Amino acid sequence: MASAASAQTPCGGSFSSYVGQLKSEAVAKGHAPATVDRFFATVRQDPKVINADRSQGVFRKTFIDFSRSLISANRMNNGVANAKKYRSVFQAAQSRYGVPPGVLLAFWALETDYGAVQGNFNTLNALVTLSHDCRRPHLFRPQVFAAIELYERGEFDPARTKGAWAGEIGMVQMLPEDILRNGVDADGDGKVSLKTSPPDALMSGAKMLSNLGWRPNEPWLQEIAVPSNLDWSKTGLDHQLSVNEWAAMGVRPRAGQLASGNMQASVLLPMGRNGPAFLAYPNYRVYFEWNKSFVYVTTAAYFATRLEGAPVYTAGNPDKGLGGNQMVALQKKLAARGHDVGKVDGILGAKTRRAVQKEQARLGMPADAWPTPALLNKL
Repeated sequence: MASAASAQTPCGGSFSSYVGQLKSEAVAKGHAPATVDRFFATVRQDPKVINADRSQGVFRKTFIDFSRSLISANRMNNGVANAKKYRSVFQAAQSRYGVPPGVLLAFWALETDYGAVQGNFNTLNALVTLSHDCRRPHLFRPQVFAAIELYERGEFDPARTKGAWAGEIGMVQMLPEDILRNGVDADGDGKVSLKTSPPDALMSGAKMLSNLGWRPNEPWLQEIAVPSNLDWSKTGLDHQLSVNEWAAMGVRPRAGQLASGNMQASVLLPMGRNGPAFLAYPNYRVYFEWNKSFVYVTTAAYFATRLEGAPVYTAGNPDKGLGGNQMVALQKKLAARGHDVGKVDGILGAKTRRAVQKEQARLGMPADAWPTPALLNKL
């Protein structure tokens, strides 16, 4: 049965009946009945998709562990090589959409290892399975109809198109709606081929970032040094000050110059005041339109700066964090105090960080949004 949250989007019930609903809606949207029948002929529910959706444990890692595991010397070297190999494509993407090469390279690397690992899930099965499931039907049901349009264009094979468990396709992993909206035939062969054409994939990724609000000729993330007496309650993505204001408070760049003085920015402390520190500019927030995970977004944004020539970040000496069970216990205590931490899942996401910072301030602790055993004990 559909939950109250998904009452606006049909979901659940018999899978075959659900597919029947999709077919009826597709015909009502103007697709030929014979086309619709061919499109859905091979569709099957895939329990492995649901298992993958429920077990995203990789996002429980700290920023240091997550970024070090994903940003290998091999990925750095391949990034440099691909930057040279596809220089003209990257130049065109930056000229047309304002997205720097490092940003596209980082997504290409982290999503599919520069196209080598694109996923082995049947895309139609994944999309229909996730739209039938009542956790996020509002996100996935429209993707099914977008895939029909791609099928009619000859750019999607219901039986053979494969990708990630969540229905993303190609070298930079885009959902069907995003492909319809942002797909670019950059190699001029008459089709948008995100699985096999690096120019198509990279240019489409650049157009998507542009449409999500990327601002040309502006930075996105920059490593900084922060003074020990900074007002920690002003840090985090909920708080923005001008670069001039941060500089007046003692924030300094680790390398290069800070952005122009009037630009708004947030001080980001992924592991608290004694760990790595970054200044997050408006473009950093565009990353959350691509992926909702704080640790993934910050790693992707940092990796992009590395590929543009920034040095390795200073890890510092972060205070001891919480293990998975401790994080769950913390989230339960925060929720009991009236904070919205989202799902109690042991993942330190934006809502949990916000609640942690408020409780740290209330308890007279440094409000750097990094949960420690000391905070857990005080709660």
